[in-house]
Amino acid sequence: MTLYHLLLVAIIQGITEFLPVSSSGHLILLPNLTGLADQGQVIDVAVHVGTLFAVILYFWRDVRLAVMGLPKLFRGNLDDAGAKLAFLLIVGTIPVILFGLFLKVTGLDDAMRGITVIGWTMLIFGLVLYWADQRGATTKVASDWSLKDAITMGIWQAVALIPGTSRSGITITAARSLGYTREDGAKLAMLMSIPTIIASGTLLGLEVASEANTALARDGAIAAFFAFVAAMLALTLMMRLLKSVSFTPYVIYRVILGVILIGIGYSA
Repeated sequence: MTLYHLLLVAIIQGITEFLPVSSSGHLILLPNLTGLADQGQVIDVAVHVGTLFAVILYFWRDVRLAVMGLPKLFRGNLDDAGAKLAFLLIVGTIPVILFGLFLKVTGLDDAMRGITVIGWTMLIFGLVLYWADQRGATTKVASDWSLKDAITMGIWQAVALIPGTSRSGITITAARSLGYTREDGAKLAMLMSIPTIIASGTLLGLEVASEANTALARDGAIAAFFAFVAAMLALTLMMRLLKSVSFTPYVIYRVILGVILIGIGYSA
């Protein structure tokens, strides 16, 4: 792959992974709308690794708390804050793993990669985000996260496997509908992305391990680095803006893009 193509994929993935606009949808659209070759699963894994490191670094204090709580969790001690956080993150990841395996076995994951599907999910779930953000209460913070809320957000997160939905967008929508503040809802959504990205990255990594070669490894390293940088910038900007700005700008973007894609899809 050319450096330009790698940078394009990395920047798109890095910016859109944590913004509620769907990274998978944008990566699918890239070859469809530009004529560029599909970047392939090796590069997909690499850019996911880059964004994974970004979210771990940004929320390092919470990640460290959860990791340190794992031994206590394995001993059945859920009274510890770290053990509780680790437990809820694991519970919240189970639905997306099960639904992902179902889509993979049935072949539905490939069947849903069309422009029309992405257009409708962009539009519909953008409007759902707007509704939840405007109507949702702001009475809960991250420390209020419960088993019931983790399961609810986990089920919503599984829906994000439909391209164009947005993993961060749908989990933020769930958090806002449950009454979490914008900042804390986004924080929980970002923390939930860590085990999800690890799970999906591991699955893709196993699939493409046999394809590994020096050139692909070099391209992957470049893509991962720039995805990391773009993700850190996007994540930092979004979390700061949420102190004073709602999710409406992202909704407007989703609605406009959704309408355009639906028009392209039905006119093709």
